Amino acid sequence: MAVRLEGGCRVSTPGDETSGGWAGIEVRRVFGRATGAEAISLRVLTFGPGKTAALEPVDCDDVLYVLDGTGQLLLDGRAVDVEPGSAVYVKAGTTLGADSVGTIRVASSQCPDPETPFRLAETPSEAEVAGPAPVVRLQDRQPEQTADRWYRVLLDQGVGSTEVTQFVGGIPPGRAPDHFHHYEEVLLVLAGRGRMWAGQTHTDIAAGSCIFLPRKQVHCVENTGDGELRLLGVFYPSGSPAVRYDPQGRL
Repeated sequence: MAVRLEGGCRVSTPGDETSGGWAGIEVRRVFGRATGAEAISLRVLTFGPGKTAALEPVDCDDVLYVLDGTGQLLLDGRAVDVEPGSAVYVKAGTTLGADSVGTIRVASSQCPDPETPFRLAETPSEAEVAGPAPVVRLQDRQPEQTADRWYRVLLDQGVGSTEVTQFVGGIPPGRAPDHFHHYEEVLLVLAGRGRMWAGQTHTDIAAGSCIFLPRKQVHCVENTGDGELRLLGVFYPSGSPAVRYDPQGRL
């Protein structure tokens, strides 16, 4: 069961989500308006082996991050090669499916979170689409430093999305100062273990844990392990992951 922390912060572990889906696709809802978010959502989509049905995000863009699995996502029938660490921008109205030998599991965030996130669409034939594929790979992005932490921005205004920023960050052992943001944020722990603090409350986190942070909630992520703790983050509205305010509201 999801843990509720101070100020509406929530921490979910695998198995807490509600699920549904279509032929060949499982959709697990982690966070969204139904769990207290104002706008942002986090879902985990699992595309089964073979060619799946096609989904269409309803009335908003979708930003994806491949958690595991290697194969092809189909965007309006256009095959896009993906692997763990691939970020994909799916513009509203674009159909989304997969064609893979094994499963592909992705994190999905939509802003603002619609009442119905996807609808089943007709599977289009392979399309001839001009321009580069809307895919960014983690290893191709330059790291940026903030104090003793690093982050790599994957999707933001430069890749078509004007609503959100998606990034991956690394946190060394220890605890950083408490801070807050003016945006709403979801996090997914990719590797490592630690403790999520919201004000004076806290709970343990590990790979697979998901976190929802309301705007202006004082928090910090503590790395209680011996190695790096790595996070996927998505926040709305878009901005820089380096901007943090202390509890008194100062940069």
